[in-house]
Amino acid sequence: MLNHAILAPVSKLNRAAELPNVANLDYLEGLHADYARDPSSVTPDWQAYFAAWTSPDTPAEPLRRGPTFPRGSLFAPAGRTRPASAAGGEMLRLQHRVDRMLRAYRVRGHLQARLDPLGTTVRYLPELDPQYYDLGVADMDKVFVCETMSADGYLTLRQILSRLRETYCGAIGFQYMHIDDLRMRHWVQERVEGRAYWVPLPRAQQLRILTRLTDAVVFEQFIRKKFVGAKSFSLEGGESLIPLLDLAIERASQAGLREIVLGMAHRGRLNVLANIIGKSPKTIFREFEDRDPDLYLGGGDVKYHLGHSHDYRTAAGQTVHLSLCFNPSHLEFVNPVVLGRVRAKQDRVGDTDHAQVLSLLIHGDAAFIGEGVVQETLNLSRLPGYRVGGTVHVIVNNQIGFTTSPAEGRSSMYATSVAKMLPAPILHVNGEDPEAVARCVQLAMDFRQTFRQDVVIDMYCYRRLGHNEGDEPSFTQPQLYALIEQRPSVRDGYLERLARLGGVTQAQADRLAVKRQELLEQHLSQARAEQRPKPPSSLAGRWQGYRGGRTPAEAEPETGVSTALLATVLERLATVPDDFHLHPKLKRFLEARRQMARDESPLDWASAEALAWGTLALEGHRLRLSGQDVQRGTFSQRHAVLHDLDNGTTYTPLQHLAPTQGPVEFHNSPLSETGVLGFEYGYSLDWPDALVMWEAQFGDFANAAQVIIDQFIVSGEDKWRRLSGLVLLLPHGFEGAGPEHSSARLERFLTLAAEDNIQVTVPSTPAQYFHLLRRQLLRPWRKPLVVLTPKSLLRHPRVISPLAQCATGRFQAVLPDSRHASLAGCERVLLCTGKFYYELEKRREELGLDSVALVRLEQLYPFPRATLDNLLAPCPDGTNVIWVQEEPDNMGAWRYLRVTVGMQFQGRLPFSGICRPASASPATGSHAAHHLEQEQLLEKAFAPAQPAPRPRTETITGIKQLAPIATL
Repeated sequence: MLNHAILAPVSKLNRAAELPNVANLDYLEGLHADYARDPSSVTPDWQAYFAAWTSPDTPAEPLRRGPTFPRGSLFAPAGRTRPASAAGGEMLRLQHRVDRMLRAYRVRGHLQARLDPLGTTVRYLPELDPQYYDLGVADMDKVFVCETMSADGYLTLRQILSRLRETYCGAIGFQYMHIDDLRMRHWVQERVEGRAYWVPLPRAQQLRILTRLTDAVVFEQFIRKKFVGAKSFSLEGGESLIPLLDLAIERASQAGLREIVLGMAHRGRLNVLANIIGKSPKTIFREFEDRDPDLYLGGGDVKYHLGHSHDYRTAAGQTVHLSLCFNPSHLEFVNPVVLGRVRAKQDRVGDTDHAQVLSLLIHGDAAFIGEGVVQETLNLSRLPGYRVGGTVHVIVNNQIGFTTSPAEGRSSMYATSVAKMLPAPILHVNGEDPEAVARCVQLAMDFRQTFRQDVVIDMYCYRRLGHNEGDEPSFTQPQLYALIEQRPSVRDGYLERLARLGGVTQAQADRLAVKRQELLEQHLSQARAEQRPKPPSSLAGRWQGYRGGRTPAEAEPETGVSTALLATVLERLATVPDDFHLHPKLKRFLEARRQMARDESPLDWASAEALAWGTLALEGHRLRLSGQDVQRGTFSQRHAVLHDLDNGTTYTPLQHLAPTQGPVEFHNSPLSETGVLGFEYGYSLDWPDALVMWEAQFGDFANAAQVIIDQFIVSGEDKWRRLSGLVLLLPHGFEGAGPEHSSARLERFLTLAAEDNIQVTVPSTPAQYFHLLRRQLLRPWRKPLVVLTPKSLLRHPRVISPLAQCATGRFQAVLPDSRHASLAGCERVLLCTGKFYYELEKRREELGLDSVALVRLEQLYPFPRATLDNLLAPCPDGTNVIWVQEEPDNMGAWRYLRVTVGMQFQGRLPFSGICRPASASPATGSHAAHHLEQEQLLEKAFAPAQPAPRPRTETITGIKQLAPIATL
C-alpha cells in the first residue's frame, strides 16, 4: 500500500495526492481493480484510460496524460499522468519507489550537501541510496515521471539521480519540506529542481561578485595593517557576506523595494558599513584614530556598534535607502527593533502590502540558536500588529561562538532549527561558493516578494581570526585553526575558478585590488589631515523640529481641551453601530461615559485615558498601544475594542471619531516582553509625532525586557544620539497580590536615570494622566516616558477628576495638599506617590491631623527640585519632611531621593524616610501580612514627632524590621 504522507509532489497526480482524501496510487490501483471486475463501474474517462493499459496496440512507454476531471473536483489537479504498458502495475510500483526516493532527497538531501568550506566529512544516509528502494542497475535507464526536473516531465532514473545529487547535495542544502503551505512548498521545489535555477551566472554578475569580494578582502587587510592590534571584529572567512548583500539590494530594487532596514552584530559590521551602507572609510578611520576624546566623555559608543543610513545606487540607476541600526553588544536584541522601524515606515507610506520596505537581519550562528529574542522575533512575523511582510535572515555561520563549538552550543543539527517554526525556506550554503550564495539570494528575495514571508540564508564560513583581533583561537580550537590557516581567501578561490573558465585574468583582478587599496589610502590621509569634523545630526528628516538634551527651560504647553470637545469625544466613545450586539455589562460601561459627557459624574482613570487618546487622534496624531491584553486591559478597565456578543466582530470607538482623525491601533501582543517592547521602541524611532505605547500586563513583568530598557531606551540618546518618545505603562502598587504582582521596580528606572534621559512619573488622578499623555506629544522634547499606572485606583471612589480639570492647565510634577494653601502652619510634610497617597489621606481624616500635609511627587525624574523648593519655602525651619513609600527600603524611590535631596531640604528642613525593611523580594505573599505591614506604615507616618539626632532603625513586631525613620 502507498502511504500518501511520503509521496513527493513530482507530478500533477502526486500534487493531488497531497490534498485531503488523497488521490494516490492506491486509489488508482483500486480503480483499476474495479474496472477489471466491471468496466462500467468507473467513469468513461477512466474506462478509456484503463482500456489503453491493456490494448495490445499500445506500445510500452512512460507515464502520459490521463483523463480530465471537472474543475474543482477533489481529484482534479491541473493534469494527470499514467503508466501504460503491459506491466502497468509493475511500473506503478517502480514509480512509487522513485517517488519515495525523490521525497527523501527533498527532505534529507541537505544532510549530504557540501556546506562546510573546511571540508567536514559528509555522512552516509541509506535513504538517499537507490538500493534502499530496491532500485538497481537494471532500472537506471528506465523512464519515470519527474515533471519539475524536465520540460517534458520524463527522465531516466540515472538522470533523476544525477539531478537530485546536483540539486540537493551540492553547495546548497535546501530545507523547505517543513512548510505546511502547499503553494509555498511547490514554489520552492519547482524553482530549485528546474534547470533555469542552475544556469551559469552571466559574466557581468561574476565580475560584480569578484569586485565585491575584493572590496571586502582589501578592507580587512587594510584595517589590520594600518591599525595593528585594534579591535575591528573582522569579516575574514565570511567575505561572501558583502556580495550577498549587494545582490540582495539589487534584487530588492528590481522587485520595487525602495528602502531596507538592516540589523547586525559587530562581526563584519565595519566592512558592511564601508562597502554596503555607504559610510565613508575616512570616518571609520578617524574613529580608529580616536582623536577627539573630549567629544565623547561619558557618552558615545564603540565604532563597531554604530549605525548609518545612505542612499544606495543600484546598477540599474535606482535608489534604495539603506539604514543599518545602531546595536549594542547584546546579540540579536536589535532584531525586533528593526522590525518595529520597518513597520513604522510601511505604515507611514500606507504600504499595507509590504512591498516597499524590507527588513534584513544578519545573525551569528551561535546567537541565532542561543538567544530567545530570536524566537520572539520570528513569532511576531505573522501577527497582524507586527507583520512586516517577511524578513530576510542571513546567518554568518562561523561554526563557532567565541570559543564554544556547535556541539556545546546547541542541541539541534542546525543553528537555524528554530526558524522551522515558520513556513520559511532555509537555504544552507557554502560561503566559499559565491555563485551558490548568489543563487540563494535570488531565491530568498523572490520568495519574500512572492509570499511576504520570512526566509533564511545560512551561509557556512569560518572565522579566520579569534573572537577579536587580540584573541588567540588556537588555545581552544587548535585543529580547527590549523585548517583555517591553510585556507586561501574566498576571493582567491573564486578568482582561481574564474580564471579556469576564462572569465577574468590575474592582472584584471590585481587592478581591482590596487584600485581599492589606493582609495582606502586616500581616505586614511584625509582622516589624518582633517581638523575636528562637525558631528553628524540625527535630527533631520522626520525628526526636524524635535530635540533631546536637558529639560527645556521654556514653559510646558497647555494640554487642556475645551469641555465641549471633551464631551463630544466621550459621546462618540459611548456610541456603537445600531446592529452591534454589546455585552450587557458593557452597556453600563458606555452609559457611565455618557453621564461623564453630560458632566453628571466625574471622570475615572480609563475615561481620562481614552479622552487623551481621542483628542490627540483628532489633532491628527497616530496612536499605537500594544502589550498583553491591552484591548480590554489587564484589569478589565479599558474596553478599547468591543466584541459583538453574537458574532464576535469587533468595533473600536476611538477609530470612529472623525473622518480626518489620526490612525488608532490597539494590538494584543503575544506573551513576550523583550520582542514586543523592542518592536515598539523601533516603531517610535521612525514616528516621532506618534504616541507609541507599550503596556506591561503587570509592571513586575517589565524586567523580562530589561535588555531593551537598558541598552536601547534609556541609553540610546547618549550612545547614538537617537531620540525616542516611547511610553511605558507599568501597573504598580502594593495590594497584597504577592511579590510578582506588586512592583514595577521603580528603583531600577531611577538608577538608570541621568542627564534627563527619561521621564519617570506616577500620576495619581485621571486629569493628571490625561495631561501627561498629551504633554508627551505636544512638546517637542522627545524622551521615553515611564508611567507607573494604578490597579485598584482604576475604580477607587476617590480617584476621579471633574471634566473641567481636563479643559485647562497642564501636568503638574508636584501636587500640593489641597487642604493647605501654604505649608507655613504644618508640623510635618509627608511626601508620597500614587496609591499610597489615598491611604494616607484616609488615615489623616480618621485622625483629624490637619497639621500634617500630604504632597504628591507625580514626577520623580527629572526631579522637580525648583517646584518642590517653592512649595516647601513657607515651612518653618526644622519642619520634618518625610518620604513615605510602600516599597522596601532598598526599592522604590527612597534611596534615590536620599541621594538627590541629601540630609535636608534647603539646608534647614530635615529629610527622612518611612518604608518597609530592606527585602530580597518586593512584597509578602500573605494577604493578611500585607495589610499588617500597611497598617504599621500608616502608624509610623502619623506617629508623634520625636527628636532624631542620628539615623536609626525602628523595629516592629515580626521577623523583619520596619525601614528607618531617620534624619539624614
